[in-house]
Amino acid sequence: MAQTVEQNEETAKKAVSLAPVIEDPGDVDYEAILKEYDESLKNFAEGEVIKGTVLKIAGDKVVIDVGFKSEGVVQAAEFRDEDGEVSLKVGDTVEVLLESIENDGTVILSKEKAERMKIWDSIETAYEEEEVLKGRVIERIKGGLAVDIGVRAFLPGSQIDMHPVRNLDSFRGEEIEVRVIKVNKRRGNIVLSRKAVLEEEYYKQKEETLKTLEEGKIVTGVVKNITDYGAFVDLGGIDGLLHITDMSWGRVNHPLDLFHVGQETEVTILKFDRLEEKVSLGYKQLSGDPWLSAAERYTKGARVNARVVSVTDYGAFVELEEGVEGLIHVSEMSWNKRLKHPSKVVEVGDEVEAAVLDVDADNRRISLGIKQTEPNPWDRVEETYAINAIIKGVVRNLTDFGAFVEVEEGVEGLVHVSDLSWTKKIKHPSEVLQKGQEVDAVVLNVDAANQRLSLGIKQLEPDLWEEFFSLHQVGEVVKGKIIRLASFGAFVEVEEGIEGLCHVSELSTTRVEDPEAEFEVGFESDFKIIKLNLLERKIGLSIRALTESEEAVDRWTYTPEVATTSIGEIAGDQLGELKRKAEKAKGEVTDDES
Repeated sequence: MAQTVEQNEETAKKAVSLAPVIEDPGDVDYEAILKEYDESLKNFAEGEVIKGTVLKIAGDKVVIDVGFKSEGVVQAAEFRDEDGEVSLKVGDTVEVLLESIENDGTVILSKEKAERMKIWDSIETAYEEEEVLKGRVIERIKGGLAVDIGVRAFLPGSQIDMHPVRNLDSFRGEEIEVRVIKVNKRRGNIVLSRKAVLEEEYYKQKEETLKTLEEGKIVTGVVKNITDYGAFVDLGGIDGLLHITDMSWGRVNHPLDLFHVGQETEVTILKFDRLEEKVSLGYKQLSGDPWLSAAERYTKGARVNARVVSVTDYGAFVELEEGVEGLIHVSEMSWNKRLKHPSKVVEVGDEVEAAVLDVDADNRRISLGIKQTEPNPWDRVEETYAINAIIKGVVRNLTDFGAFVEVEEGVEGLVHVSDLSWTKKIKHPSEVLQKGQEVDAVVLNVDAANQRLSLGIKQLEPDLWEEFFSLHQVGEVVKGKIIRLASFGAFVEVEEGIEGLCHVSELSTTRVEDPEAEFEVGFESDFKIIKLNLLERKIGLSIRALTESEEAVDRWTYTPEVATTSIGEIAGDQLGELKRKAEKAKGEVTDDES
């Protein structure tokens, strides 16, 4: 690499200082001395690992003499230990990599890269001699794992294990043994295989295990893999299948209920095919069949303590003892609560008390019930809650058709949406009630056999419609205020909570094209009643009829027979029909009764 004139002179002076003393300095041949000096120095190439001596440690740099024309420089950070201290001193010999020689003669060195070069050499040796190396998994990357074996190397997913691995993240931070199967120093690529190491160990173990296996023998193995139909147990180089039917005398929903990967367990060899190298294993055979005497231990009506081991949509399976399970159906969990799912009452791991309902030892079934351990609150509901009695309760649930009110623990009644208000048209109970609210209600009907309790809230107050209909009749003039306008007319409030309709044809003696344009909400006026229908709770009103003859009033199909009937009779008949229809809609009376 070319040097400047000043650098040449400086180099020459350095060479002169090292050359023999010349008596006449004027006769010094600098070029000859420089040539001799150059030849005395080592020949270096960039990328070469060389040895040097530490001359000076200055700040964040370490100056090292490597026998070149000028000293080399290494970043001090490359020598720092775990405590952050520079772990070397002046005079120490170190190996460094010559990274580059700058134009000014400065030599750039690297200790880390030198160590990496040495590691590459050892990796190439391990590859050639098929040595086993230890590495630490750094992270999961696309297609496999990154492993630190001194340098970063790639372990493909197909080379991680002898079987497919689903959770590669589980290897993070783990120290593993691998073999180098591909190396390219120039490109910096290293490919590893853990599978090759495992296969070598596997076949060694397998050979030894096959010599000792025999049917009926009890052996110890490690659960290697779990499927829906069983578990594969590693017996030492050879896998045996522990089928789900041979895991327990009781019912097993899934092998994971009893075993997990990595679990060490004892098993008995049920069948061994040495030629095919197939082994069938059993776990339940290690103990006697508990179902042979289950009927004697669990008699009908007996109280038992059990542990919940599984919860399904239709019930909970409980373990009475090892190998004996029973089912508590969701219908046997509560006398009165409408349970959507058994998890509302029990969870896996819960200890529960239950009553034995039925035992079928031949089919390995025991039916149990929780509610049978407690008195049925519905047995005394008819005595406690008389019809028309006023009771207190707490709103527990709201549905489209009504609200369920808990009147005591285990007893809920239904307030139908039609029984919430006499006057308001309520589309959903949430308009007037909310969960957790304490309310008063009237008992309308009690059906203990079907565990139904009908309640009403509007019955706490008089029926405003009945009062209005009993006090007014067709042809009467009342005062009203428009509260809503529509294209077909105006809704008029004649009393608080009581509305009537003044049809567009009845708003004026003249034609009204658009009620919303000609009238305003809040407009007050006198209106004549032209229709009363208690059953449908409808009131027909008219402004036009105020100025017309009575003969022209009834444009709502009003008949003379109604006009000659007393309002009390009309109201009574319509009210009775209204109540009967409401009761039939809620299924509380039969057609014969109605």
